[in-house]
Formats: sequence, structure tokens, C-alpha cells
Amino acid sequence: MRFGLTLAFALLALPAAAQEEPIQDTIRAQIEAFKADDFARAFTYASPTIHQIFMTSDNFGKMVREGYPMVWHPAEVDMMELRTVAGALWQRVRVTDLKGQSFLLDYQMVQGPNGWLINAVQMQKANDVGT
Repeated sequence: MRFGLTLAFALLALPAAAQEEPIQDTIRAQIEAFKADDFARAFTYASPTIHQIFMTSDNFGKMVREGYPMVWHPAEVDMMELRTVAGALWQRVRVTDLKGQSFLLDYQMVQGPNGWLINAVQMQKANDVGT
């Protein structure tokens, strides 16, 4: 038990940069599942909180298709900065949809028993010149 607590504290103490790659891998994997219309697999990257809200991968898939079409079938995905806000890790992602419009999405990430999970997504339209 003591080793588990020590490991948990060590992971929390890692700088955000050391956690960046596994966090980005989780987000990329979920987006790849969305592209394949594999909402069951995409749902596995969601936190327990998201599971409680949507209950099923079908409900989750419907929300993504209707509320986040740029993530469901993106033209381009660019990982940006990982930052800590009020103790939570947020990964900024720039997504360009199939119409060429860019969006900035902030993914709140939480540590799960087997890796990083997506706990929330906040979106705003990116202000790009020429798009």
C-alpha cells in the first residue's frame, strides 16, 4: 500500500512536460476512434465522471456527433501546450474541421488506474486570419 501511495505522489509531482506525451496519446487515440465511428472504444478514454453523465457509448457518440463534429471527423489535429490550472491538467488542442475552420479545445485530463482519461472538453472558435 505504501508503495502505491508513493508512486501516486511521484506521478503527481512530475512536471506537466513529463506527462505531455501520454496525455496527448490518449487524446489522439480517442480522436482516431471517433474517425472510425468506434464510439465504444472512444468511450474507454473518458473518465468515470463522463461515464456517469452519458451512461452508454451510444449516448456519448450522439453528443460528440451533434456537439463536437470537428472532433468526430477532423481534417487536422495539432497538440499545443499542456498547462496546470487550479491543480488540474489541461491540454490545448487545435482542431481544423473539414470546412477549414479552426477550433481550440481544452481537454481536462485525470489519471485513471491504467493511464490518462479525458474528464472534460471546453471549446472556443480559434481566431485565425484567412479561415
